Amino acid sequence: MDVNNLENLGVKIFADGANLVEMRELYRNHMIKGFTTNPTLMRKAGITDYKEFAQSVLQAIPDRPISFEVFADDFDEMEWQAREIATWGEQVNIKIPITNTEGKSSAPLVRKLVLAGIRVNVTAIMTLNQVREMAECLQGGPPSFVSIFAGRIADTGLDPVPIMIDAVRILRRSPNVELIWASPRELLNIFQADAIGCHVITVTNDLLKKLPLVGHDLDQYSLETVKMFYTDAQKSGFRLGHSTVME
Repeated sequence: MDVNNLENLGVKIFADGANLVEMRELYRNHMIKGFTTNPTLMRKAGITDYKEFAQSVLQAIPDRPISFEVFADDFDEMEWQAREIATWGEQVNIKIPITNTEGKSSAPLVRKLVLAGIRVNVTAIMTLNQVREMAECLQGGPPSFVSIFAGRIADTGLDPVPIMIDAVRILRRSPNVELIWASPRELLNIFQADAIGCHVITVTNDLLKKLPLVGHDLDQYSLETVKMFYTDAQKSGFRLGHSTVME
């Protein structure tokens, strides 16, 4: 795992967000190979008109994969939304949640969309059984994605790496399907995803801003951290008894 060489990464970095200004800026970065968003990110960004936002994104980013998510809970309505969104651009993948809010599998819907030639990104996956189910549904269809929320798996105290390794193995039988390492928590996850042969990792702009730190000398980073603490203590004007922070 070479953490000093971003240019030779095998895993593709997709930017995850809903800020159009940031997305335009990231589009100019040759390392960003695609984009994803979701209703939660769109809500946080203050998006109120879904279609207007999506079409603005597609106008700004005309030639890289972009995933937009359905927002219905009824499978018939999900299908209608998926078919509508799919008409917005050839590079669009439709994000379909692994289940609806009642826990009912979206597998029948995913298979129907695949047979219609619609590119799908099955999202919110966290178990290998879910990966197996979707690999079967997506097999033989158009280029699609399976998104495992590795970061959320890690939030539960479980190491997501063994799960991701098994998912890579499972998806070898479905060459049209790429595995996404979703919800990363740190830049190290990019190199972990690369080491196991994961196809894609989605990264928020907050994490992407840390890319210049890759390969940074640790002695220098230690000194910079000490200086940060000292500077902040000075600015705070902390006192202990008669002493003050030295100027």
